[in-house]
Amino acid sequence: MWTWRHVLAGTLAACSVGAHAASFPTHETRFIVPFPAGGPTDVIARILAQGLDRTWQQPVVVENKPGAGTMIGAATVAKAPADGHTFGIVISAYTINPAIRSKMPYDTLRELTGITQVARANMALVAPADAPFDDVPGLVRYAQAHQGQLTYATPGPGTATHLAGEMFKRAAGAEIVHVPYNGSGPALTDLIGGRVDLMFDIVHSVRPHVQAGKLKLLAVTAGARDPEMPDTPTIAETLPGFEIYSTIGLVAPAATPEATIATLQRDVAGVLAQPEVRSKLAELGVTPVGSSPAEWNDFIRQDIQRWTEVARASGIRLD
Repeated sequence: MWTWRHVLAGTLAACSVGAHAASFPTHETRFIVPFPAGGPTDVIARILAQGLDRTWQQPVVVENKPGAGTMIGAATVAKAPADGHTFGIVISAYTINPAIRSKMPYDTLRELTGITQVARANMALVAPADAPFDDVPGLVRYAQAHQGQLTYATPGPGTATHLAGEMFKRAAGAEIVHVPYNGSGPALTDLIGGRVDLMFDIVHSVRPHVQAGKLKLLAVTAGARDPEMPDTPTIAETLPGFEIYSTIGLVAPAATPEATIATLQRDVAGVLAQPEVRSKLAELGVTPVGSSPAEWNDFIRQDIQRWTEVARASGIRLD
């Protein structure tokens, strides 16, 4: 039976949560980036940091913790005090690593929690300008008729583009040989030179080469056509269900109070809604999202499961 004592207790609890959220942050925050300074993920983090700095009137310090396939940065966040004053930016590797590694310095689902999906970037499937196919149907027919003769380049094993290539092979029913490089730059150079046949990469990265006539844009990996490229088909139009994005999001230590997570998500979403921020992100080829913590955590769990199935079917393990 409810009494005024219960109502008063609930009111005090709600006020306590609200006060906690209102008082956050109480000092400078650490924003962990799992890459060196200057790269696209670092640039996005600094755009957010500047916006949060203005919102909170507290310093937001970007710390670069590169290495181990982004795991050093994520581990730094996982082991930090769970008060909201340390959070980090993650990319697709965050959900791929648990699918391809049995030894990690943290438990993705137990030691970390999602704040928000910041943005996503469309990926493209490209080929040299003189490739003997002009679209995905033509590529599929050619690959099926020349099993094991085509190659696809990636920036390295275990990357989102590697698993995208494996997904494509399975969906197309064709054997295409993986050629890993040490970064996107060398891979693109060899693709343009015709030393490899295919590559998945961020649309923003390959667009200048396509416009210069050095690469052929076959399709994008989104589930629907990009409004900015309405004439470019999706892979799903030929291989139904094929949909991949490069994802960018924020995470915090798992024990961070829900009220603090909610404050972080609200304030990050506020930054993402600013016209100047959206303009800067558009220049980088990414689309703001700003999802809720629950939506982002659901996405993380589902993406780990998806990549686990792809990795198992393709025999991909990095330890």
